[in-house]
This record gives sequence, C-alpha cells and structure tokens, in this order.
Amino acid sequence: MNAWLASASVLLVAGLSPVVWGVATGPLGRRVVAQNFGTSVVCLVMLLLAQGYDRPAYTDLALVLAVLGPVGTLVYARLLADELGEAPPKAQLPTVLAAAATVPVVIASCVAAGPGRAAVKLVVVGVLLVVGNVISSRTLSGAYLEPSEARRD
Repeated sequence: MNAWLASASVLLVAGLSPVVWGVATGPLGRRVVAQNFGTSVVCLVMLLLAQGYDRPAYTDLALVLAVLGPVGTLVYARLLADELGEAPPKAQLPTVLAAAATVPVVIASCVAAGPGRAAVKLVVVGVLLVVGNVISSRTLSGAYLEPSEARRD
C-alpha cells in the first residue's frame, strides 16, 4: 500500500462517516447537504486512487462525478424547494471542508502527474468540484431565491 492509497482510505473513512450519519438521520435539509458532500468526498477519493493505482481512467470518473454531483444536488433542491424553503439547511461548513480537501489533493495529484494534459484535467476537476459545491450549497441555503419569493418570506 502506497501513500496515495493510504490517503484515499483515510479520506474515505473520515469523509463518508459523517455523510452516512447525515443521510441516515435528521431533517431533509441535512440529508441533501450530506449527499452533496458525499459526492465531493468520492470524487477526491477517485483522484487519489487514480494516482495510487496509476490508472488515469479514474480521473475521468472523478471528472464525471464533479459535474454530475452538484447537478444532482440542484435537481434535489428544485424538486424539494417547498420543504427546503421552510427551514433552509446550513451548508457552509461542508462546503468549506470540501474546498479545503480539494486543494491539497488536486495540487499533489498535479505534482505527481507532471506538466501536461493530465495536470490540466486535474485542475479542471478541482475547479468544477469547488465551484459546483459553492453553487449547490448557496442554492440549498436559499441564496438564489427569486425576488417575488424573497418578498413572501
């Protein structure tokens, strides 16, 4: 077992434990936030496994997950807007944690991959992951309400 695989194992256990707890218990808002955080954790684990097993195809899976994870959260936010609007969840802490974990994983992976297309793909995955997390967490917390909806509250 190399350092990449050990890091992936630690991140998987440390990251998915609160996700499983958040999805299994609590109100709807916490479950949606936990689902969003879970996609970020799995995406980062895929990046670490790509380096640990020397399989660049895992980076493609991380890229797809970085795009589809926040999109899935936005679909949940739209479908559950009435329930989430009553008590918007606080998603700032998971967003900060996901961004804080994304930066070192992407930088370390870029250094290991060296300059080239692989490093560009890793940076794109990192940017998509952080931006997608910020947008979906702001949506969940009600920051993008339409003006007519904001006046009703």
